Amino acid sequence: MDNSKKEKIKSFFTGPVIVSAVVLLLIILASVFAGIIAKYDPNEVDISNILSGPTMQHFLGTDKAGRDIFSRILFGGRMTLLSALGVILISVIIGVPVGIFSGYYGGWTDKMLMRISDIILAFPSLLLAFVFVSAFGRGIINAVVALGIVYVPMLAKLTRSLVMVEKNKVYVEASKSIGYSDLNIMFKQILPNCVSTLLVQLTLDIGYAILDLASMSFLGLGVQPPTSDWGAMLDEGRIVITISPLASLAPGMMIILTVVALNIFGDGVRAYLDPQQRKLPSLKKFKKLVGEEM
Repeated sequence: MDNSKKEKIKSFFTGPVIVSAVVLLLIILASVFAGIIAKYDPNEVDISNILSGPTMQHFLGTDKAGRDIFSRILFGGRMTLLSALGVILISVIIGVPVGIFSGYYGGWTDKMLMRISDIILAFPSLLLAFVFVSAFGRGIINAVVALGIVYVPMLAKLTRSLVMVEKNKVYVEASKSIGYSDLNIMFKQILPNCVSTLLVQLTLDIGYAILDLASMSFLGLGVQPPTSDWGAMLDEGRIVITISPLASLAPGMMIILTVVALNIFGDGVRAYLDPQQRKLPSLKKFKKLVGEEM
């Protein structure tokens, strides 16, 4: 491995990025293996043990229905992360092709698709999602679909701007002269060169999706009882926050921790993929590198 590649990797593995990556890994593993880690069924009601404090049996205590908060946090994390990934998946499936076609062809195709995007972006994203869910019914599936559609214009506009830059480069002209089809050029030549920037944006969008889904569940438009979800747990714990603070503080802290870790990790990925944001080596290291190459 040459020195430039070592410096590139070293610039990525900074303290905050490593910590955020470890935190995200632990959250993901805890959510995946919730069935093994949790001691109780997250929906098991125990009337004799309502709003109990932290004990050896219940690490974070119980909620207003006597359900174990720790178990609900674990299973709620699985629901929250899967729902956020569903939002991102919908936005990618629709937004990326729309952005590619719009940026590559231009003309009336670009104008039509971008005007539709502008109309959607003219409304507050969360408010528009509320309208969709209110029209089609409450539930996590409808909430995911609604937010996925709301996220489409932002990703489409980003993809369009990247494609408009890439389509004027030499390799695209060379592909056209060889006789490659437009679909081949768009999805096999141009798209791979846009992936790094899109990956950074999607990393940040997951954090936004978690917040938006939590807001919808908090208002009763997302996950429906008794399914556990961090946003729904916030709403349930809000009523008894003076009696059992952990019922709302625990899911709230998990949302904050996850979103902050995603933002820090996303910034690290952006700094790693963008040469202009990488830290230049010190003068001593630069002289050493030059001396080794000579």
